[in-house]
Amino acid sequence: MSFTIVEQTTPRLNRCELSVPGSRPEMFEKAAASAADVIFLDLEDAVAPDDKEQARKNIIQALHDVDWGDKTISVRINGLDTHYCYRDVVDVMEQGGERLDLIMIPKAGNAKDIYAIDMMVTQIEAAVGRKKRIGFEMIIETALGMANVDEIAAASPRNESLHFGVADYAASTKARTTQIGGPNPAYAVLTDPLDDGSRATHWGDMWHYAVARMVVAARANGLRPIDGPFGDFSDPDGFAAQASRAAVLGCEGKWAIHPKQIPLANEVFTPSLAEVDKARRILVAMEEAQKSGSGAVALDGRLIDIASVRQAEALVAQADAISNG
Repeated sequence: MSFTIVEQTTPRLNRCELSVPGSRPEMFEKAAASAADVIFLDLEDAVAPDDKEQARKNIIQALHDVDWGDKTISVRINGLDTHYCYRDVVDVMEQGGERLDLIMIPKAGNAKDIYAIDMMVTQIEAAVGRKKRIGFEMIIETALGMANVDEIAAASPRNESLHFGVADYAASTKARTTQIGGPNPAYAVLTDPLDDGSRATHWGDMWHYAVARMVVAARANGLRPIDGPFGDFSDPDGFAAQASRAAVLGCEGKWAIHPKQIPLANEVFTPSLAEVDKARRILVAMEEAQKSGSGAVALDGRLIDIASVRQAEALVAQADAISNG
């Protein structure tokens, strides 16, 4: 291990993060009763300009009036390049009470963006005597943000998670797609011709690099990496496939933009009973091996060592958090 120890952020279940427009207060109670681990009340893209002031008021009232249970509650503010941003932070922080857990910062471009919001939040917390410290979620959804993802991830001790905003990222990089997430048939390669002259087409994941890059930056700074939206909520198989590939790459969860997507995300990002059982057996086997002075042992015909133990411990900890949540 490096002499540099990566401090882990506040542990939270983050399998499914449900997006709820602040301009739709009739949806708040339903969101609170859902199975999503995290809810972000949106003041940005899902709210029309003429509705932003009222949406802000709706959210402030909901933070006081709605029973959110044990869910983590976040508010996505408007971007730092808008005149809505400062009012979002000030009003929600000063008037919203203690229920808010996180602020989501959209289109994070560099560390200065995070520093600016941190300064405001820190001063407001002190001014109102807030007892619970607000954490930050940052959306990486521009070329600038991806280029500076490491400095963004390390910009504040409030940082908790990085999210991949696929739609705005596609627009920023001028990617040739109009979909919100998912594969693209043009992102493919052909095999060499077979004996009969035919060639197979293999689709690729055009977002693989972006998600993997974000995961590395998040994990190197002790943050949670979260995959963003999948636009076609009528395609559960497509959503599950995208969520599964994000989980394999190291993401802890995925956004839901429709209630239909909540159980899908929860299922994908919940370890199976077989996986948890194997992880527990790894821990038991390694404990027995260490008692006999061995640093490695075979289990089910495969070598396990201290790295296997770390993986198993992380999986068991996640499973325990879900069962206790």
